[in-house]
Amino acid sequence: MNHSLPTPTPTPFKAPQAQAGSPEASGLSPKLEVLLERALELMERIEAVLPKPLGEPDWSASVAYRYRVRSSGHGVLEPVRHLAPLRFADLKEIDAQTQKLARNTLQFVQGLGANNVLLSGSRGTGKSSLIKACLNEYAHLGLRLIEVDKSDLVDLPDLMDLVSARSEKFIVFCDDLSFEEGEASYKALKSILDGTVSASSANVLIYATSNRRHLLPEYMQENLSHSSSQTGEIHPGEGVEEKISLSERFGLWISFYPFSQEEYWTIVQQWLVYMKVPHAALESAKPPALLWALERGSRSGRVAYQFAKDYSARMLLGGGVESSQLGAIADQGVDLDDDNASLD
Repeated sequence: MNHSLPTPTPTPFKAPQAQAGSPEASGLSPKLEVLLERALELMERIEAVLPKPLGEPDWSASVAYRYRVRSSGHGVLEPVRHLAPLRFADLKEIDAQTQKLARNTLQFVQGLGANNVLLSGSRGTGKSSLIKACLNEYAHLGLRLIEVDKSDLVDLPDLMDLVSARSEKFIVFCDDLSFEEGEASYKALKSILDGTVSASSANVLIYATSNRRHLLPEYMQENLSHSSSQTGEIHPGEGVEEKISLSERFGLWISFYPFSQEEYWTIVQQWLVYMKVPHAALESAKPPALLWALERGSRSGRVAYQFAKDYSARMLLGGGVESSQLGAIADQGVDLDDDNASLD
């Protein structure tokens, strides 16, 4: 009897599985795979430096923010961690200006009609300090402040879009604002104030300070004639109107003026008291305070604050008034109580 062996069933051949991500799995050659990886890395680097939409900050971190543009071109809102603790009561000899700004700001936070404000005038007379005090007075009512440099005013539309839907009231603050001919930020601010197709946001106002009332340099030749111009401009009067048009778009102008000697001394006393100088020592501070202003050629709130810092520090260190300096000034025949005294 023949016994035949069973015929073995052939096992089908299975190719080895390619690992995920390998050139075999993608069907690409190794060289092409390397090229794609490098291209992806390059795209990631490019995306990292491209401008991104302005993101919202942590609105609970502060009541004041500073808009900064990084070297990459990204604009960010940084919370201000340390605010100047100024209040209206701390500011002396600018009561009329304080009343105007306080009234406008209170109307704003209450949802009533309010104007953009231009604070202009003499240097060191409290323009910026008044805005800081205004924030501290009304922050509990929902007032917030965003400080923007003049060079970044072209980004104002992005800021407006970011805060327009929020319940808080925002002051966009631009300090020491002035322009030269042809600056792009000039046109941007002009359009935002009163010139865009879209209506301005009801929860945003612009407060600006400047030493120039009209924000642009003005020249005597511009007032000499409206019919001819040395530069060849056919209608020079229209150029003058263009310069004035920006400042006129601020609905409220608040002007600041140089302080008299007595007003300056009042401010010095206020800062000395604020810096814990004893009342009994105030009168002895008057001669060096007047000398300080005389040497600086200015009687302003800023000069008064700078003197108070120096004088209070010297008192803590046990130093006295430099009587030798006072004597030297007296020898020159300068009267420290004379409003017209000058070292020039």
